Amino acid sequence: MSLPPAIAIDGPAASGKSTVAKLIARELGYTFINTGAMYRAVTWCLLQRGIDPSNHAAVAEVLPELPLSFGKEGSVSTVLHEGRVLRDELTAPETNANVSAVAGIPAVRALLVAKQREYNTREAVVMEGRDIGTVVFPNTPYKYFVTASEEVRAARRAAEGITDSIAERDRKDSSRACAPLRQAEDALLVDTSDMSIEQVVAFIVRDIRHKLSDNS
Repeated sequence: MSLPPAIAIDGPAASGKSTVAKLIARELGYTFINTGAMYRAVTWCLLQRGIDPSNHAAVAEVLPELPLSFGKEGSVSTVLHEGRVLRDELTAPETNANVSAVAGIPAVRALLVAKQREYNTREAVVMEGRDIGTVVFPNTPYKYFVTASEEVRAARRAAEGITDSIAERDRKDSSRACAPLRQAEDALLVDTSDMSIEQVVAFIVRDIRHKLSDNS
């Protein structure tokens, strides 16, 4: 049995991929899955328990015990801790400082990739992250790598009140041993540096609809 469509939106930090993915999902009537929120939730939960993210054995041991669940509000994915939706916790400074390290732990990625794929067994999804087209859905024909110049991304990050280094974040995401950030060979590159959000969304939706018609 064929699965519903899975739209893979990858890209570096502050490339605009989350906003773009959310709007694409709304335009197509699909469910938006924010995988970054999933990794941030695990990071926050580990820190709350005093687990050092550099201790991979300790992280792997405690993972099955974390009281996290994955649902959605309307057409947007959510992460819950003991039944409560996590929101501000996901962008707390300590979470920001540790999420790249946690996201590079194989046990964490194995757990969350399985959860991400579960969504697509039930419904069509637009999923954004750093390894969606290369690891989570390597066979989907709907792959997009959304990026922008380092200067533009740093300005976007600053506008959100986040002051971590874009260059350092890129280095960590691209050099980690497990599922590093990279563009899938068959992904369409979309540079958003000089494009409005509306232009990016229209461009990608047009390509998706073209491919959907070809695959029908």
